[in-house]
Amino acid sequence: MGYREVVSGGVARWGIVAVGARMPVAAAPLALVFLVRERPGGYTLGAALAAAYVVGEIVGAPLLGMRMRPERARPQLAVGLAVGALAFAGLGALPGTHPVVLGGLAFLAGAGPAAAPGGLRALLTSLVPEKAVAQALALESMLTFGIWAVAPAAVTGLALGVDPALPLLGAGLLMAASVAGLWMLPAGWESDAGDRGGESMARILVRAWPVFVTGAASLSMLALAELLLPALLEQRGIAVGWAGPLLVVLAVGSAGGSFVYGLRRWPGRLRTQSAVLMSGLCGCLALVAVVPGVWWMFGVLGAAGVLQAGAMLTRNLSLRELLPPSALAAGYSVMYAAVGAGYAASGSLAGGLLSVVSPSTAILAGVALGVVLTLVGVLGEAKPVAGRGSSARDDVAERAAVCGGGDSERGL
Repeated sequence: MGYREVVSGGVARWGIVAVGARMPVAAAPLALVFLVRERPGGYTLGAALAAAYVVGEIVGAPLLGMRMRPERARPQLAVGLAVGALAFAGLGALPGTHPVVLGGLAFLAGAGPAAAPGGLRALLTSLVPEKAVAQALALESMLTFGIWAVAPAAVTGLALGVDPALPLLGAGLLMAASVAGLWMLPAGWESDAGDRGGESMARILVRAWPVFVTGAASLSMLALAELLLPALLEQRGIAVGWAGPLLVVLAVGSAGGSFVYGLRRWPGRLRTQSAVLMSGLCGCLALVAVVPGVWWMFGVLGAAGVLQAGAMLTRNLSLRELLPPSALAAGYSVMYAAVGAGYAASGSLAGGLLSVVSPSTAILAGVALGVVLTLVGVLGEAKPVAGRGSSARDDVAERAAVCGGGDSERGL
């Protein structure tokens, strides 16, 4: 089917809003480090501010996402993005203020808009036919990886070439523009709380824990590549300057993998696809720790990016299979928090191990953590839940399969 079904004015307008909402998120950690690096203990303070920002995201995404009402998502998204815009602007305007104040603003900058990725994803899938959801999510993934490839270079150029506060002030302006852009989009998406069969939102989301665990495993692999690559290059006697081009190849591979995944329907159930892709991803990261030269690293990291993109897309599609429509925005928000927690946990593990083992050994230990998380998620997803009720989506799929004589899980 390709991407013809998702090419529309509504999707283009969604893309403009998504760039305004997500570019600040991609820029924030590095921008916070540059903001305070010239103060006494600047790098330590910058790391603490980045940590406060990530904690804000992890806390805010599930709390706000679970309270989002599909039929009136726009005002809720607008409030969260507006809080984020003010917090970013405050950080840029008050770089010399007390660290506690900066930490509070960083937390708000992370927490306020934390439900926006999930809400915008649910809004995007409402703009396309059901059969084109995989392509829509692939386009979203390509956009996201493109933003994450551009943001660090933009932050570095503005902070070092103009002023350290400028990236955060610009982030505030972009996020404020995304608030205005929401009125170019529908107010929400069709949903009915009755599709939950009387179950609470929390109970429905708990059922999806294996998907969240596998999602966390996927981004923990990305953390290994990003955080340990400079140290690994030093260990091999390779110039650290190669880290930038290698990470660009990883991002390009991810964007390419997203595009390829959306081109066709792939055989096997989504959990099977996820298991295969995650196994390949873990293998690639293990190879990064042992391959001898930089050119081998380019090839392996490019392949890792392709597999990582496919793994994340299968997780988002699995949520659509597992959750009723009224719980999708909350599910995407919890996934956002889960992958953030996976990134933070892997980064903390890697940082701790670097003080006692070599970078290559630290990468292999992180890969082992990813393998364990993947096995837990895959086994949990394969195990039937006793007493589990059918969602409205399950009922519709089952009726279609019976009437058409087909397999209700054949599509993806």
